[in-house]
Amino acid sequence: GADASRSRRRATARDARAMDDVPASFPRDEDGFVDWDKVDVESVELPADEIKRAGLDQPVKVELEEAKEDTGFASVIVVDNLPQIPEAKFGKLLNVLTKIFTQIGEIREGGMLMPQDEATKTSLGYAFVEFANEQQAQSAVEQTDGYKLDKTHIFKVCKFDDFEKYQKVPDEYVAPPPKPFAPRENTQAWMMDQRGRDQFVCRFGDETQIFWNDPQTKKGEDVYTRTHWTESYVQWSPKGSFLATVHRQGVALWGGDSFGRIAKYGHNGVQFIEFSPCERFLATGSTHDPTTADGVTSVLVNFFDTRSGAKLRTFMGPISDFIAQGQQGLTWPVFKWSGQSSDESGCFFAKMGTGMISVYAAPEMTLVDKKSIKVDGVVDFCWSPTDPILATFQPEQGLGNQPARLSLISLPSKKEVRSKNLLCTGSIVGVNMYWQASGDYFGAKVLRTTKSGKTTYSGFELFRLREPNCPMEVVELANKAEKIVAFAWEPKGHRFAVIHGDGARPDVSFYSMKDKQGNNNCTLIGTVKNKTANHLFWSPNGRVVILAGLKTMNGQFEFFDVETMETMASVEHFMATDVEWDPTGRFVTTAVTSVHQMENGYHMWTFNGKLLYKYGKDRFFQFLWRPRAKSLLTAEQEADIEKNIKKYSKRFEEIDEKIRNEADSNVASEKRATAEKWKKWVESKKAVRDTPIYKQALDELLGDQAKAKLDFVETTVIEEEILSIVEEPL
Repeated sequence: GADASRSRRRATARDARAMDDVPASFPRDEDGFVDWDKVDVESVELPADEIKRAGLDQPVKVELEEAKEDTGFASVIVVDNLPQIPEAKFGKLLNVLTKIFTQIGEIREGGMLMPQDEATKTSLGYAFVEFANEQQAQSAVEQTDGYKLDKTHIFKVCKFDDFEKYQKVPDEYVAPPPKPFAPRENTQAWMMDQRGRDQFVCRFGDETQIFWNDPQTKKGEDVYTRTHWTESYVQWSPKGSFLATVHRQGVALWGGDSFGRIAKYGHNGVQFIEFSPCERFLATGSTHDPTTADGVTSVLVNFFDTRSGAKLRTFMGPISDFIAQGQQGLTWPVFKWSGQSSDESGCFFAKMGTGMISVYAAPEMTLVDKKSIKVDGVVDFCWSPTDPILATFQPEQGLGNQPARLSLISLPSKKEVRSKNLLCTGSIVGVNMYWQASGDYFGAKVLRTTKSGKTTYSGFELFRLREPNCPMEVVELANKAEKIVAFAWEPKGHRFAVIHGDGARPDVSFYSMKDKQGNNNCTLIGTVKNKTANHLFWSPNGRVVILAGLKTMNGQFEFFDVETMETMASVEHFMATDVEWDPTGRFVTTAVTSVHQMENGYHMWTFNGKLLYKYGKDRFFQFLWRPRAKSLLTAEQEADIEKNIKKYSKRFEEIDEKIRNEADSNVASEKRATAEKWKKWVESKKAVRDTPIYKQALDELLGDQAKAKLDFVETTVIEEEILSIVEEPL
């Protein structure tokens, strides 16, 4: 109570002093308090010491922000470069514009205006569109600027509020000062690693990390790590020059030794990306929910030049424009790139529609011959990986009167290289198409039914693209009714593998497109029975294939040498979901991604199934090897290197031996340090044991037993440990 009383007295005294500080000339009310409404504040002069204490004697810097006037037109866009048309065609053009822009946002009632010349009644070539809000207007600018209405009319879209910015542009052009030359980093520098190592990227949690694969140290060597680098996923470009990260605003490309940002491409809500094989072009895609109750889902696809960042072409429309007849939902990529062109100057890309395939040429981004290829009822197509050849499949039509058909079409001539009608007593249930990585062969697995429709059986239609007239042949299993589990071509070579069987442990058969005499006859090499496998993963160099049991088979792997038809190793990576060969075929990874809650991470193996190291991380999302560019060596040069491999490998063996010796030295140093530490600890204990205090304490603890003589013998044991075993070739 005393403390509270003293506090109240101090507060009263302070208030009294404050009242005394107020000039007596200030007008006051009936209670004696200052009536501030009647005080002229500007005439009041503060004492000099109060001015200094408050810091009011110093000049005050005030930064005024430029006032931005709200024009009320933030949700209005201007669409320029429209056709100038007579009044009779106004309705048709307005309907086209409405269809385009309602896919992006809600247009306000009466929110589309297309001015016209009062004298001629023709349109002036531009229009105003008002959306429900500013965000929709901004999306419309980003998605339709550069939209190609027809050959001569490409939209130029901007916001209405941007006109003030354009009005400030001077009448006379003044060239900007040239920017100093800044050399770009070499995006292929990683290929010059002296040890010939490969890189890979991992994405886990919020982290994205790039490593060197180092088989000698048996671990991944960290190259670059970044948090929140992407908002969804990452993707290497086909030659490994760039790493693409995907964000809500668009896509960014990174590269060079420092992995700095090389370019960015705007596309709000981007979900999918696809590089052209030559890396010069990038397609970005997204789907957008309808903005009205009776609207439909729309699709937007943009094409960019990766060098300049320019948007080359935009495709936009309802989802029905981007799916084939009978197709359920959108399948990416909507546009498929053709194989690598010989001069790398351009390529083709194609989209499937109802009864047609539209093929476009890059970099012009125009329809080849100004018209699509008519393919009645087409439901699937794919490009050769190496040539501009298109494979298409048309199912049976006309109640079976028109048979199913496979076709190979060459571009840009659009001539059929070869076609085949698929006949059977019943019907064609489905077709899966497979190109060999070198483009030498094309195969189609055809699933047929018997006349009764109760039984299905499979066969393969195989085409030889490098032979005159593209000959083809049919291959069927000994038991045609067996289920085909998997099919895969050997990337370099002439073999293919098939997993077939209805049981839990199917068989695997290997075929060659050449017989023992080297003639073009498809022959069975051999069949291995009862394998725990449902996927095939060939080495990029061929010969070795992994028979993988994923998903329900819980990660069983068999490394198989097709040349000798022998198993090199059988291993397990429990719950593995992914298998990835490195570009050279020397190493392979098996990974457990976040689809499983446990055991996330990857295992690194040699090509013959030897485990090098493991890496575990929670919330593990992606593992991607960095692709390599095509070798500059000719086939003859590669054959010479393979013939004289001992001469060329000597330098790398010396480097590997040096690394092993350094590793052995490090291990030996660590062991010596541990032994020295132990020796010092023992000596310190012996020193304590010999002190009078220790002896006295020991005598008190042991009593009469201390008088007994304690005998002990010290024995030195030398233990040998094998650090490494090197197998010398015979």
